[in-house]
Amino acid sequence: MLKDRSGRGYDRLGKEAGVSGSSLHRYCSGLGVPTDYRVVHAFAKVCGASAEELRELHRLWALADTDRDVPAVTAKENPEPDVPEPAVPAQANPGPDDITPLEITPEATGEPRRARLPEKLSSRAAILAAVVTVLLVAGFVWLPSEGPAGGSAAVGDKLLYSPACATVSMGEHDECVREVQRLLVRAKGKLAVDSDFGPETLRRVTAFQVLAGVTARGVVDEDTKKALYAQKASMTTWSPAKVAKRIREVFVEDPDTAVAIARCASFLDPLYVLPNTNGSRNWGVFQISDARLRDLDGTPLRAFDPDWNIKAAHRLWSVRHDFHDWPSCQAALKGTPKS
Repeated sequence: MLKDRSGRGYDRLGKEAGVSGSSLHRYCSGLGVPTDYRVVHAFAKVCGASAEELRELHRLWALADTDRDVPAVTAKENPEPDVPEPAVPAQANPGPDDITPLEITPEATGEPRRARLPEKLSSRAAILAAVVTVLLVAGFVWLPSEGPAGGSAAVGDKLLYSPACATVSMGEHDECVREVQRLLVRAKGKLAVDSDFGPETLRRVTAFQVLAGVTARGVVDEDTKKALYAQKASMTTWSPAKVAKRIREVFVEDPDTAVAIARCASFLDPLYVLPNTNGSRNWGVFQISDARLRDLDGTPLRAFDPDWNIKAAHRLWSVRHDFHDWPSCQAALKGTPKS
């Protein structure tokens, strides 16, 4: 859609976005998924995508990237075989002693051997099961529940401590995710509470972990649950307008391009996190990579400080007085008016 709307060919768009025309053709025709989102972002910017379209494009790319190596198996492609019920030999007026357990063989179903109980025994088993259930329920009245460390029972209204929420991670869609999102919003994180653990939630979880001093794994583990419930960190940060203003103050040599580069990289979001396919991540306003952070004697926590991030980006710019550290965004800005 973006390509058609631009009215330009693959070669021209690819040149402006910093990718070959043939690769761009594969991506647009659905034959391949770029391993680096920045390629997608640069292409979209060249095509004049709006901020809302860019966010939707990132969401779709993240879903495609997650499913890249997952084989697609549908019910039509791999239907479960219909296993007929083995016939029971007919008997005339069977007595109690004639009723024998019916064995379904593993060869027929692929499951372990199990016997079908006679009707009388089934009734007795049902009564026994009901008695056991009552006893168990009664027992739970006085049996002590394990706390958050054991993770076997929720404590009060802390849903994440329940067994169902053992580890909450990318791709889940349930009430555990909704609870995580609710707690992130309580911590002043900006995200939708929709029960869907997608790229937006992944970014906010990772950012919260960094701010709270928890190992930034991108999944909600026990340490992260404790930090969320304890409100260990606030995700309050600068507005995009304040970020843009500070960029112009620091990048006095080329303020318009600097703001455009930062907007391309992070939407001017100081807590933006972008995971890379090699396991590294980019951080903050100017999406400074792990490698560059080491060069700058920085950390992800420092990178979330917008003032430090902007000044660090200016140090990188000062090496050659250009934006060579942001090749995709720089390529996307070529031939487009500055804003």
